[in-house]
Amino acid sequence: MNPFHVTRRARQDLIGIWTYIATRSGTAAADRVLAEIYDAIQMLAAQPRMGHIRPDVRNPRYRFWAVHKFVIAYHVSRQPLTIARVIHGARDFKAIFG
Repeated sequence: MNPFHVTRRARQDLIGIWTYIATRSGTAAADRVLAEIYDAIQMLAAQPRMGHIRPDVRNPRYRFWAVHKFVIAYHVSRQPLTIARVIHGARDFKAIFG
């Protein structure tokens, strides 16, 4: 069994991140950032409580982990670990996660 599940929305986020970086800095840079995000996801799957909660997100089922300017949002209570979103850290987390 895979140690984590990436939701459809999170997959779309990752494609958008890769595309954004690739158009500005090249495909090699985009590949590096996505590899670092996936490395972090693997680490979180092994140790899901490493992430932190956010005071602007009232839903306690979410934890967060930053990689560069991007934040991985995931559910710790689900097995396998569920990656809900991967978004830029400047986004309005309260509006996105409630």
